[in-house]
Amino acid sequence: MDGGKVVVRVREFAMERDLAAVDELERRCEVGMSGDTADDGGCKKRRKKKKSMSLVVEQFGDPLARVRHAPEHVMLVAEYGEAIVGLIKACVRTVSRGGGKKASSPTSSSSSSSSSSSSSDELKSSSAAAAYVKVACLMGLRVSPSHRRMGIASKLVKHAEEWCRARGAAHATMATTSSNAASLALFTGRFGYAPFRRPEFLGRPVHAHDLPVPRSHRVFQLPPPLAAAAYAQLLPPTAAEFLPADMPTLLAHKLTLGTFVAIETDPTDPSLPPSFAVLSVWDATRAMRLRVRGAPALLRASLAALRALDRGAPWMRVPSIPDIFRPFGAYLLYGVRMSGPAGPELLRSLCHHAHNVARKNPDCAVVAADVAPDDPAAAAIPRWRRFSCDEDVWCIKNLDKNDDNAGNGEAYDDEDDWAAPAPPGTFLFVDPREF
Repeated sequence: MDGGKVVVRVREFAMERDLAAVDELERRCEVGMSGDTADDGGCKKRRKKKKSMSLVVEQFGDPLARVRHAPEHVMLVAEYGEAIVGLIKACVRTVSRGGGKKASSPTSSSSSSSSSSSSSDELKSSSAAAAYVKVACLMGLRVSPSHRRMGIASKLVKHAEEWCRARGAAHATMATTSSNAASLALFTGRFGYAPFRRPEFLGRPVHAHDLPVPRSHRVFQLPPPLAAAAYAQLLPPTAAEFLPADMPTLLAHKLTLGTFVAIETDPTDPSLPPSFAVLSVWDATRAMRLRVRGAPALLRASLAALRALDRGAPWMRVPSIPDIFRPFGAYLLYGVRMSGPAGPELLRSLCHHAHNVARKNPDCAVVAADVAPDDPAAAAIPRWRRFSCDEDVWCIKNLDKNDDNAGNGEAYDDEDDWAAPAPPGTFLFVDPREF
């Protein structure tokens, strides 16, 4: 209390003390896969497929699951009186900047004619280091529906940015959707963020039967050390954005089910460049559930009939899918790359293989990938329209600047502005741990 007035206090989350209240707040908040907000931190967000249908996310288990992988992470809660009425999660991680980052200028000694091999090695090391930057990721902003329009979201975002800035973050990012005008206005207007990248979510349901992989395609799994070495060659930090500096740790994580490569067993034309495809599979079934809501009764009945027919006559191989109107899990494909004239066909075979792996997990009903819209791999990844979305918008803010422009609708604009379009061919890495 302050002179009889209840004030909002922001503090760090305490597991034993706050878990029940946070779980209750999460249950009251219906969120989409970007975890964005509307109406000054309101909790609703729907990923629209049709006017009557939406795909929502239900988080469960560890409330810090999406940020715990980062050495520096936090959850902040907002208290109004003795009640928790808002929360936000944030982490600081080291990721690649891509081709938009200018490498540090070489010193005069390294550019002189008498420079030694050690000077050259130092320059290479300096250039590699310049390709990485500390970035804050803000996510999971929630405000109780009964406490909106009280400036609670603003308090949470400000405290989260200050926490990340104190730990060396040079930029902050958040995700929303293009259809969520309230969320975009909140971050691009009041908080000074700028629209940045627009990854596409490409998903397809898991069928009751295996999908075919041509005999001319060989699929094999790479052990984590070899997978890390392969990605180091395929995704140098100067050619990829948001590639985590701890990529080897991600590939060896217990929820990474494997890194798979597909090649041709007998190329039709040996004179052409060799073709291959590679991807990694992340098990997201343990941290979240998706659910389709608002579906017409006819669609529900039709899919239920297909499942019943498939159970009664499995030899017919009816393309039935699990009950997606109850909470279900997903497998996420990341690090998706392909090369060569047969690359698209090999990538489709890898996606079929990932689907067949997902079939063995009864909790998994969808296999999906997040890729940049201009990524050539996007056209080769199988998807269903109802399980896909091109509305995601990443926004970014330079934390090294002050907040003079925030609230005036003015984005930061300087020669080091990361919000500028990425150079052609830049790979956008979407970390599955933060899905």
